[in-house]
Amino acid sequence: MNDLQRLWILFRPYRLWMLLGTVLAVITLLANVMLMTASGWFLAAMATAGVTGIAMNYFAPAALVRGSAMVRTAGRYGERVINHEATFRLIASLRVWFYSHLEPLAPACLQQYHSGDLLSRIRADIDALDNLYVRVLVPVIVATISILLFTLFLFNFAPLLALSGLSFLLLAGVALPIWSQARGRAPGQRLTADESALRTAVIDGVQGMAELTVYGVTEQQAQRIDDLSRRMIADQARLSSDHGLTLAAVGVCASLSLWCLLLLAIPLVRSGELAPPHLAMLALFTLASFEAVAPLPQAFQLLGRSLAAARRLFEIVDTAPAVTEPLSASPQPRQFDLSFEHVTFSYPNAARPALIDISLHIPAGTRAAVIGATGSGKSTLFNLLLRFWTADAGAIRLGGHDLSAFRSDDLRRHIAVVSQHTHLFDATIRENLLLANPNASQTALENACRVAQIHEFIAELPEGYDTWVGETGVRLSGGQGRRIAVARALLKDAPILLLDEPTEGLDAATERDLMNALNQLMRGRTVLLITHRPAGLNWVDQVLVLDQGRMLAQDDSCALSVRNVFNAN
Repeated sequence: MNDLQRLWILFRPYRLWMLLGTVLAVITLLANVMLMTASGWFLAAMATAGVTGIAMNYFAPAALVRGSAMVRTAGRYGERVINHEATFRLIASLRVWFYSHLEPLAPACLQQYHSGDLLSRIRADIDALDNLYVRVLVPVIVATISILLFTLFLFNFAPLLALSGLSFLLLAGVALPIWSQARGRAPGQRLTADESALRTAVIDGVQGMAELTVYGVTEQQAQRIDDLSRRMIADQARLSSDHGLTLAAVGVCASLSLWCLLLLAIPLVRSGELAPPHLAMLALFTLASFEAVAPLPQAFQLLGRSLAAARRLFEIVDTAPAVTEPLSASPQPRQFDLSFEHVTFSYPNAARPALIDISLHIPAGTRAAVIGATGSGKSTLFNLLLRFWTADAGAIRLGGHDLSAFRSDDLRRHIAVVSQHTHLFDATIRENLLLANPNASQTALENACRVAQIHEFIAELPEGYDTWVGETGVRLSGGQGRRIAVARALLKDAPILLLDEPTEGLDAATERDLMNALNQLMRGRTVLLITHRPAGLNWVDQVLVLDQGRMLAQDDSCALSVRNVFNAN
């Protein structure tokens, strides 16, 4: 199945809108041609009648002219309304469709993509598909129907006139678009890729402005952005130039078609086979008929860019998720103990396994810590628990049920996470907290923030819980952001708590305050703590020591000895 067929399937829910828009476009075009044709005949007939002194009924042709003008105006308005409505609905649907396919791939299958590239796909590439409907499908259908009707109309007067008109219509409506598509394919594909690269470069430059300034490489980044911009401008200039040439070529074809029609029709008028007013009518009809094919060269020029955008979307959609969801309903565990049973796991293309034969049991309501150097496999345990990845060997169980039996969303409802990389959205404190529990009351928010020792700080802010935190929480300190994450975990009220280096990068006082908050959060929950710092080890029941994915030690006495080592240091 090619890309166009796949897109047509995606367009299915909106085909009635598209059909109505196309019908209105055909009616509008025919009304415009009728207006020109009837006007030409009416004026010529009136002039002829005036010269010859013959009386004629001018009410019917005058009504036809006025009716055509009214239909053209109403049709144009209706076509714009319907096509824009169909386009907006289609684009909204495509964004939801794309995001629904994107979400199961996170984070495992999206690590190779830059956030700017993903943004470009979900915005610019989907917007490019707008061209496929409004500027490609509709013009092609309208032109096909119109050319057939126009040829039949001319054939009614003389087959030779129909053949002449059809030849030039095909030249402008088929040959020129084929040339335009061939010329526009490469620059269209480059524009799609360069637009994504430019957005990525700009995002990198803005987010990394401090580092670029410190190391004195802002000019290099600016030059990279400038190079991409120049390449895009060059391709856009080429497409614009080609578009201008094709418009001129369509005008030339219309003029040549008119001259050929006059050369063929004038002898017919002299011989009496064609009435004189018909000559003016056919002349204006010929010029007006090229309105049907005028959009086609640009339509086919845009086709290459639209198909390139579609391929970029399908590249993501066709990616197989790292985790396969079960077909049956998720089990309902009665207790929330965690067990790792001889778990082994390797990341794709990794030189060595991230975890090798790991076994760990955390009884419900107890706490375990995993320590080790960077790269020892600590975070991989979390990735497996959250079903971001699936273990290559062994089993992970929650409440006695294998994790593979849980649907990912159902599993994560039982788990709250406080990470060292707390993500706060560019929204208010309240909105960031409500992510965990959209129905939480103001009292619940304040109680959670009091436990996390952040309520007093929030209450002193001029806008309180409605304070905007900025992108990634830039208006808050690291400790404040972590404590908001603790409050968010409290609001979720999940029986299992995962703590991933929660005090990393914090000063001693902030670390102490945060751990006091975490200690309250951990009460009554099954806790797995990842750390390489002594903070929090006084409160765990067991410690697992990892080194390069292997388990070095694990038991209750190990927890005591590790705490003693940290305390001695």
